[in-house]
Amino acid sequence: MIASRYYRRSWAAVGAALAVLGSLCVSAVLSGAPASAATGTPRSYAFDDDAARVEGATSNTDAEKLKAGSTYRSPLPRDDVKLYYRLQLDATSNAYVSVTVVPKPAEQVMYADGIKVTVQDGDGRTCSYSEEHFGAAESARPIAAWASRTIGPTESYCQEAGTYYVVVERTGTSQSTPEDWDLELQYVSEPALKQSGSTVPPEAWDSASPGPLDGEPKQRKGGAGFSEARGLTQGVWKDDIEAGETLFYRVPVDWGQQLFVTAELGSAREGNGYVGNALVTALYNPVRGFVVDTSTGYDGEQKSEALDPLPPVAYKNRYDSDDRASGMRFAGWYYLAVHLNPAIADEFGEGPYGLTLRVTVRGAAQAGPEYDGSPQPADAFSVTDGDKDAAASGETEAEVARGDTMKLVAACSFGTGAALVLFLGAWTVVARRRAAGVSREYGTP
Repeated sequence: MIASRYYRRSWAAVGAALAVLGSLCVSAVLSGAPASAATGTPRSYAFDDDAARVEGATSNTDAEKLKAGSTYRSPLPRDDVKLYYRLQLDATSNAYVSVTVVPKPAEQVMYADGIKVTVQDGDGRTCSYSEEHFGAAESARPIAAWASRTIGPTESYCQEAGTYYVVVERTGTSQSTPEDWDLELQYVSEPALKQSGSTVPPEAWDSASPGPLDGEPKQRKGGAGFSEARGLTQGVWKDDIEAGETLFYRVPVDWGQQLFVTAELGSAREGNGYVGNALVTALYNPVRGFVVDTSTGYDGEQKSEALDPLPPVAYKNRYDSDDRASGMRFAGWYYLAVHLNPAIADEFGEGPYGLTLRVTVRGAAQAGPEYDGSPQPADAFSVTDGDKDAAASGETEAEVARGDTMKLVAACSFGTGAALVLFLGAWTVVARRRAAGVSREYGTP
């Protein structure tokens, strides 16, 4: 009986150990796993599942702090107000904040309506700012503007360590939309270089467009937001797009490489008429900074549009006075946002319409600058083997994260199983020895 109690205690201990180890494994997995990615619907923006909620303050005194490497979600009221968010910066790193504005799809917007983003120092001086508007398409859709605090010999202000502020406000003269807007903010930090170099931008680069990219188009469904952007490699890709929809894609572009993109809208199945600025294609850099866009009208026949030629990715591009060239200052993921004007539905129906993307990445990858530290988030300004794999498979950021989580699950399961086998073996030995000791004490043979 006493020996039996020892066995029961042993198995109880094993069970308790199994529960503890399993709990630890599940906790580790859940803490590292993002929530399920929002599937979204046409015309609906998919916010980053990991975006923390933050409230913009109407005074800098109450501004909440943003953390480098993080993404946030915040409301922008329809009132004519400025919202403030706080940054705590050192005297060496560059800070980039991109703000994506997401209006309601059915809202009426005018040409100059949009968003302005500014970074200011503690004395209210402007470090940088940019504005993005809905433009001639006058179509409510996600658009992003960015601002920065950069360190360098060409800068006059904002070079000290201290408290800085991100200021977000609406632009335009109409301000007639009755709805609040949603914002998605991303804050990326870039470390200084180990050794400073020339501040003169590249003087010459090949602006000739590549020859026609041929090949059988491959199917690749675009995502509904930056975090759901589908990876693309060089090649010809096809998709379907509906009136009012915005699709997101991403392409890894390394240091020294040059990106060319052409978007084609297929012919309509019915209807007639004409829609100006029917298809709008915008390019954003790895910090979601606007680089360039293009648009084309539509009369029911197939139409194509190509982004203006851009220089190869180079650190020194940031010193170029041309904003388009300056935007090509990082290696990493470049984002394409392709929007179909909802007005097309009145002339040719809701769709879907055929969409073809021809992507060319020209040039061999080169060694990048040597940073004195790590960007936040890590690998923000590089193209890794994992990035190349994600581009080839079409994986989104969320899917890559889930894949890493599954690897953790497998490793955790294997580790827990191995530990339990060892644990069971050890307890079996202990239990047998205890039982043997009890038998000797009571004279049991």
